[in-house]
Amino acid sequence: MKEKIYDLIIIGAGPAGITAGIFAKRENLKTLIIAKNFGGQIKRIERKGIFIENYPGFKKISARKFIQKFESHLKSYQPEIKKETVNKIKKEKEVFSILTKKKKIFKGKAVIIATGADPRPLEVPGEKKFLGKGVDYDLPQKINSLKGKKIVIVGGGNSGFGNALILSKIAKEIYLLEAEKEFKASQILQEKVKKIQKIKLLPSTILEKIQGQNYVKAVLCQNKKEKKKFIIPTEKVIVAIGSQPATAFAKGLVDFNEKDEIKVDFETYQTKTPGLFAVGDVNVGPYKQIITACGEGAKAALAVVNYLRKNS
Repeated sequence: MKEKIYDLIIIGAGPAGITAGIFAKRENLKTLIIAKNFGGQIKRIERKGIFIENYPGFKKISARKFIQKFESHLKSYQPEIKKETVNKIKKEKEVFSILTKKKKIFKGKAVIIATGADPRPLEVPGEKKFLGKGVDYDLPQKINSLKGKKIVIVGGGNSGFGNALILSKIAKEIYLLEAEKEFKASQILQEKVKKIQKIKLLPSTILEKIQGQNYVKAVLCQNKKEKKKFIIPTEKVIVAIGSQPATAFAKGLVDFNEKDEIKVDFETYQTKTPGLFAVGDVNVGPYKQIITACGEGAKAALAVVNYLRKNS
């Protein structure tokens, strides 16, 4: 029996991976998509009831409906899809081998990595100890469990400000910490948050330690500017300091920067290994937005077409 070799294997099915799949199928490439689920990082925010308001054509749409439209569009081209987790990528001669957690092997002539990123930890005392016991990297599914409580959110980007807005409807007080002197969230988010008195903005503030017994009771902080330490009593700490790319499985085939992001050629999104591409939040690109991820997915898929033509 002849071994099955795909033209293209896409790892990940967030906006970048889905877009790459659509463009690949439109070019009649024999395409396999390997992913744990559809949605990528959007999957994390859909249960919060967050609306997407910065994607052209959708003035305001829920994250759930948004990714459903992406998924439906992709499936209309009938790509092959496997719900798997990738453990390792190898390349022998001109063919890539993808080894999954279930010990299955899939082979392809080209690969696009579109696995997104996982939440970045603080790496402070008490964080691991109280994970799931007051420390989280996302909002709980039942946010009403935080009703009337004091909450600390670490991270002054869009994620931190977005979480603060959602929780302001039920929390008693919210402390929003940012290590730098300037917040990084979009201006429209900052303006909304600044109008809410129960949200206390603390720039130039570092969370040094998470304290408690069986559950979080307080956090020890330091104001970098004034060099003063202080304690905030709290039962919930939400860490929203960004993400770290899920790229370990590509070790040896790609070059990484200090953040473990994959270095690519920004014309094609190809890595140092011919035929291996990386798009979306996994690469070194500075702009981590849905629309830029989609653009990268499209460009990489078209670059794969050129790569296959040259190597056929």
